[in-house]
Amino acid sequence: MIRGKSWKRWAAVFVSAGLCLGTMWGCGTQADPIGEIVTFPLPQTSEESEIFLAPIPDIADDFIRGMDASAVLAEEKSGVKYYNYDGEEQDVFMTLAQSGVNYIRLRVWNDPYDENGNGYGGGNNDVPTAIELGRRATRYGMKVCIDFHYSDFWADPKKQFAPKAWEGMSVEEKCDALYDFTKESLEKILDAGVDVGMVQIGNEINNGMSGEKKMADVAQLLKAGGRAVRETAEAYDREIKVAVHYTDIHNEGQTEGIAADLEKEAVDYDIFAFSYYPFWHGDMENMQAVARMLQEKFGKQVVIAETSYCYTSEDGDGSGNSVNGVDDLVPGYGATVQSQATMIRDICEAADEAGVLGVFYWEGTWIPVGNTKAENSPIWEEFGSGWESSYAKEYDSNDAGKYYGGCSWDNQAMFDFDGHPLPSLNVFKYLKYGSTAPLAVEQVPD
Repeated sequence: MIRGKSWKRWAAVFVSAGLCLGTMWGCGTQADPIGEIVTFPLPQTSEESEIFLAPIPDIADDFIRGMDASAVLAEEKSGVKYYNYDGEEQDVFMTLAQSGVNYIRLRVWNDPYDENGNGYGGGNNDVPTAIELGRRATRYGMKVCIDFHYSDFWADPKKQFAPKAWEGMSVEEKCDALYDFTKESLEKILDAGVDVGMVQIGNEINNGMSGEKKMADVAQLLKAGGRAVRETAEAYDREIKVAVHYTDIHNEGQTEGIAADLEKEAVDYDIFAFSYYPFWHGDMENMQAVARMLQEKFGKQVVIAETSYCYTSEDGDGSGNSVNGVDDLVPGYGATVQSQATMIRDICEAADEAGVLGVFYWEGTWIPVGNTKAENSPIWEEFGSGWESSYAKEYDSNDAGKYYGGCSWDNQAMFDFDGHPLPSLNVFKYLKYGSTAPLAVEQVPD
């Protein structure tokens, strides 16, 4: 075994199949080196497909074609199998890489378990889970974005709970704890050989972070997290971007105010990341205006950290869907595989035009573990593959204590309910040169 944090070695050979194989750095003592890295080149011309996509000729090959795949491990523990385009069982990260995905986003919670070790659900995304999934992503040549929520469970505009271990701490004590957690977690992840290129310090923090709501206090937390990332990146001789993450960008003035507050508080970060769900967050022209404003007025790079669209109005697990695919469709797009592909292609084009670094699709691998709620409930509880388990009610009694259950995102995944990749997953591969498809009727309006 090769050890040492700063050691790096690259070697690559090209085989007749067009795959690039190489070796990755074996950095640290936490895990064996990743070994051979397998990458898949993007097409150099338009290809025949089951979906039609118009080309985006000027889009760069390094445009972030990202996928959040945080629930994969919990899914697999629940019995879910993923397949390739030929119907053969295959590591889902290999299928993602073959489809043009070049970046994987993984959320991290501090301690998503109760005192008896029962997981809160949502993937039970602790640091060891991020390491295992991150190594698999790295194995197939994809960079990794680590999304620290600084909470023991879901963090979003409606809830930003402090981790259990931080309860009762002053802001100064939380800053120290956040710094230590970020640094120690990132060191473990890098020691395991994960190719981290970006770290989010917080998740959709419009209304606070880790139990703090005042901007001055949140800024201190962000500074502690950013400092931990900077120092760790320097120690490992790595280039790692620091991102802050917000949502609700349909209110451009509010987003500008947030960026102004970050500048006033001298928060050190590289990327202003935002969620952009087209059925919730306004039209693409507004999204472009926000992205340009952040770059031109504040000098920050921009990433769409989350987006998605439904391919069906069906529910695969008996637990209901966040987007029903009927009442909340975007005009001009249906609840079909073709429309899912077209929507993501159009978001990527709009983002690229506005100078955005790229796009992460949210949880495109989160599919049902079975057919009925009665069948699935014990599986969700045991392996954490549902949105929330009943065990989370001790931490989040107002939400998880009432609404625990399955995955509400299965009709927005890019795999069908049985784990086969949808043709729309190839949108990432076809962005530059497009794809042709046989003439077909996509949908018939009422």
